[in-house]
Amino acid sequence: MPIVAGLDCRAFALFARLSGLVPLVGIASGYCFAGNAALLGCCDVVIASEDSSIGMGGPAMIEGGGLGAYEPSEVGPIDVQDANGVVDLRVADDRAAVAAAKRYLSYFRGATEPGAVPDQALLRELIPEQRKRVYDVRRVIDGLFDEGSVLELRRGFAAGIVTVLARVDGRPLGVVANDPTHLGGAIDADGADKAARFIAMCDAFALPVLFLCDTPGFMVGPAAERTATVRHFARMFLAGANLSVPCGTIVLRKGYGLGAQAMAGGGFKAPLFTVGWPTSEFGGMGLEGAVRLGMRRELDAIDDADERERLFETMVAAAYERGRGLNMAAYGEIDDVIDPADSRRWIATLFDDGRHPVVAASRQGPAVRRRW
Repeated sequence: MPIVAGLDCRAFALFARLSGLVPLVGIASGYCFAGNAALLGCCDVVIASEDSSIGMGGPAMIEGGGLGAYEPSEVGPIDVQDANGVVDLRVADDRAAVAAAKRYLSYFRGATEPGAVPDQALLRELIPEQRKRVYDVRRVIDGLFDEGSVLELRRGFAAGIVTVLARVDGRPLGVVANDPTHLGGAIDADGADKAARFIAMCDAFALPVLFLCDTPGFMVGPAAERTATVRHFARMFLAGANLSVPCGTIVLRKGYGLGAQAMAGGGFKAPLFTVGWPTSEFGGMGLEGAVRLGMRRELDAIDDADERERLFETMVAAAYERGRGLNMAAYGEIDDVIDPADSRRWIATLFDDGRHPVVAASRQGPAVRRRW
């Protein structure tokens, strides 16, 4: 062959340069190894069938490197690549993969005919009044947007963050939500990466971003720091603060600390709007933790365990009253506390061309295209 190594092949550079210019979709069906996997990984969205195996090296390369002998199906099977975030959309077969690709691309073609609007009054019942009771954030998402318009990406990866494409009155946008059923909504390193990459993709293709916030903050502690959280968490701030498209935040319940600020593009004054539902509560950190830290001497001075617990609960209740959404709005730290049934009206302002300088600038296109 008239080559030595073929490392001057231009395919990878040429393909990667398309990132941020046009949507890139990759479909893996069956085995996808080495250079094919490299091209697949450059795509904005990876769709993979149940029989797929994806790896940067196939069995021959693995064995040649002295790393053992494996069957192709053992190298990056769908269960592995779905859970680690390589695959965005997991589908049954080729036919389902093509349908998923068509549906995904439809969000980048502008507005469509408005879909049916779910009963907005039902949103008032989805967040339990008991602040410690959990709920299904996907029911909130389905209730907010046009019926049948929600497409969730990377569901198998980083369960604490939900990333979806959806429509309001036929107009597409991206949605980032906390899932309180995983770590109480706390954002871990994988969740931060998942959110940041999705935000950057929406920015590249001029989709507004809506944050649905319910988080006690970023995960902390020695175990969390072993996952390089400082760098991973910062990516959410970098992606959110550099959005060239409008974004907005609705606080469903918890809005605590740096994690809540990351769910608002860097701070509650950064988005086009930051509003809370009546169930919203706020603080520099979780209420229970703040009370234990701030009242440690007083609590430790009480010998009786029951009395100590009563004082603790009293202080938590007082902190909750101070941090309620209405109090936040009264101090001007958020824009308003709204009827959940009125949420779509606020979301619709993200599409309001020309009346907001950020929106007008985004329609002209950023001076430098976004990459991730």
